[in-house]
Amino acid sequence: MLDMFSNCRLYQNSHQRSYVYQLASVLGTLVCILSPIIVFKFYRIHRKQTDEALLFNQMQLNSLKGQLNPHFLFNTFNTLYGISLEFPERTPDLIMKVSQLMRYQLESNNKQCVSLEDELEFINSYVQLEKERVGYRCDITFDSKIDNENAYKISPMLLIAFIENAFKHGTCAIEKCFVRIFITVEKGNLHLHVVNSIPTKKTDVVSTKIGLKNTIERLNLIYGKDYKLDIQDEKNTYIIDLKLQLKKFV
Repeated sequence: MLDMFSNCRLYQNSHQRSYVYQLASVLGTLVCILSPIIVFKFYRIHRKQTDEALLFNQMQLNSLKGQLNPHFLFNTFNTLYGISLEFPERTPDLIMKVSQLMRYQLESNNKQCVSLEDELEFINSYVQLEKERVGYRCDITFDSKIDNENAYKISPMLLIAFIENAFKHGTCAIEKCFVRIFITVEKGNLHLHVVNSIPTKKTDVVSTKIGLKNTIERLNLIYGKDYKLDIQDEKNTYIIDLKLQLKKFV
């Protein structure tokens, strides 16, 4: 009977391949055991690299904000100084407005995001301050429309540099000039449209270009390629179009 089983093909295959099957079984077991360990190790390495990249980006953002804040402060006090020379009786009220701008700046400095409404109120306060300075000779328009209030958030002081730039270069002449600012939000898509006149005879403006440069670097760090910035420097007008997707409050 043993000879009969020994002549059986199935018996021969199982007997001849027993070592191969055992080896395959061991290897399969090792794969099952080691695969999760290897995957977990690669996940930890990737997570560490990601965290380091995020930390580096955050350090860069903090550095850019740290440079932008003194820049904004410098420009704001220049505005206040100009107003005090022409309208000294209005200086006390304007100092209060400037203090409100500074308070917002300090309070938002350590925040990654603020509500869009707070940021727009900050921009509106700045525009009102500029109206006090050059409103008598400059046509100033500021309009904002949001499709869903209290739903969106934005990095603080991300838009102000474009608006500062419009007032700095668009109102540097005595002749009639204009600054037009439009901000619309539809389905989370923010569109900033800023147009300012370029005087034919303009005075020299001291500009370090820190504000625009840092803002563009911040946009690159926060949004990567997920934003669109179009700047048109034409003969009589300077136009900025910024489009980006806002984050929602959870």
